[in-house]
Amino acid sequence: MNRLENNHKLTRGSLEYWAEKKTNEPAIIDEDGSILNWGSWNEKSDKIAEALIKAGIGAEDIVAVRTNIRPEWFIINRALSKIGCSQLLVNNRLSGQEVRYLMENSKAKAIFYDDEDPEALMELWDEFGLSFRVSIGSTKELGNIKNFEELLMGDPAPSRYSNGYNTEMIVYTSGTTGRPKGVYLEPYLRELRKNELNEYRKDSAQYTTSSPGGKSLLSLPLHHSLGPIMARDTHLVGNPVILQRRFNPEKTLELIEKYQITYWLCVPTMLNRIANLPENVLDNYDVSSIKQLRCSAAPIKTGLKEWVIDYFGDHCLYEGYGVTETGTLTIMTPEMHTRKPGSCGRPYKNVFISIRNDNGEELPVRENGEIWIKSPQTIDRYINSEPLGEDTLDKAGYFKVGDVGYLDEDGYLYITGRKKDMIISGGVNIYPREIEDALQKHPHVSIAAVIGIPNEDFGEEVKAFCEVKENQTITENELMEFCKNELASYKCPRTIEFVNALPRNAMGKIMKHKLRENYWKEAGRNI
Repeated sequence: MNRLENNHKLTRGSLEYWAEKKTNEPAIIDEDGSILNWGSWNEKSDKIAEALIKAGIGAEDIVAVRTNIRPEWFIINRALSKIGCSQLLVNNRLSGQEVRYLMENSKAKAIFYDDEDPEALMELWDEFGLSFRVSIGSTKELGNIKNFEELLMGDPAPSRYSNGYNTEMIVYTSGTTGRPKGVYLEPYLRELRKNELNEYRKDSAQYTTSSPGGKSLLSLPLHHSLGPIMARDTHLVGNPVILQRRFNPEKTLELIEKYQITYWLCVPTMLNRIANLPENVLDNYDVSSIKQLRCSAAPIKTGLKEWVIDYFGDHCLYEGYGVTETGTLTIMTPEMHTRKPGSCGRPYKNVFISIRNDNGEELPVRENGEIWIKSPQTIDRYINSEPLGEDTLDKAGYFKVGDVGYLDEDGYLYITGRKKDMIISGGVNIYPREIEDALQKHPHVSIAAVIGIPNEDFGEEVKAFCEVKENQTITENELMEFCKNELASYKCPRTIEFVNALPRNAMGKIMKHKLRENYWKEAGRNI
């Protein structure tokens, strides 16, 4: 009898399922053209799982993975799924001390990493007494550190079976307001909310075009949940994922055309950089294969959104709003863009949104306030921490996300800024998002970031930082005059600074705390 029919451990959509159904077909294609097929992926994951078990790593242990976008990440991920481990996603750009904090805080027992020179980290990690340390791609003498390729040698390992999904992932918040915190939905909550989670996932699944026969492009880093989730959804239906190791705007268009990509998940910064390519370059590529272009992590500015629809087509742009602690919350489909311009979409099933004032009172529709979210994926604590207090998670299960916005009469959400971004000047609340939108209407401005800086008279004043489009010039006075036509006088920036590149994290989000820190450090206060 066929094992697919006889073995209850073989879950439809799992790596093992597709390894049997599509043994020699590609599952992962690196941008250099190398291919990892389903059968080989499964065999290699079995070997890594066996090596972990022999090292004493078992179910519910945490294993850290710190790598670039590469096929080995997926081999490790499914190995962890086979033995029931959780995976700590570690940004490969973090310093040794930052990694040390994550390892200590999470209590991880093993780590895989692909640093070209691991020596700087070896001594640091020695003190943790890790059960297992594996280096990927390094040619240096490793001592007591294992080499990934050596673990794949030898006889086949015993077959093990995953549940069809990625292993549970632990993601640390960016730490823009303090030390990073590990986000992890406790197993008892997953079980308690099992029915709600299934309904939520079923609702969200209908808005993905990861249907059989498609191909997805992975450009987002694997230390954030967006990239792994996109790849998981693609692999669940037996489709291949094409890896782009480092984002390059023209290379992205080249890969879309070459592999006839149907699904691409990106952030606005990526779209903006593609939009800034010369017209002759843009015209050189066929992107008509794209069925869904999903943009997350930050809102798309109106002008950029219009360009995306014009270039990629009005059928494919999807947006979503989500928070690490609550999961993906809303969906904005292509037809919603004309009906609800400026919105980030409507909530998925079992996602509830509450807009409240500073006293915690519910506000009516179209009134701006703090956003509180209740969803099946809302955490009740950060990893290895006490339960969240009611100032963050109320008794009804609503989490305060730190964003400011409003709901319209049809339940669509509009984001107007972040609470911590709000500027109070002369007792008046000013929201940077509105000013940034106005600045970016100028044809020479690529992107803008607005912060509040100290002002002895008003408390704070508005300062803007702008990236200017390539081969364009503009003066501070010209842009200030432009703002006067777009904004009330009290909202206009008092100063504008032009920069080559705004500071961004790996997900493309502008790190405003980096822009603020020098001004507020000198002021001796934070607001």
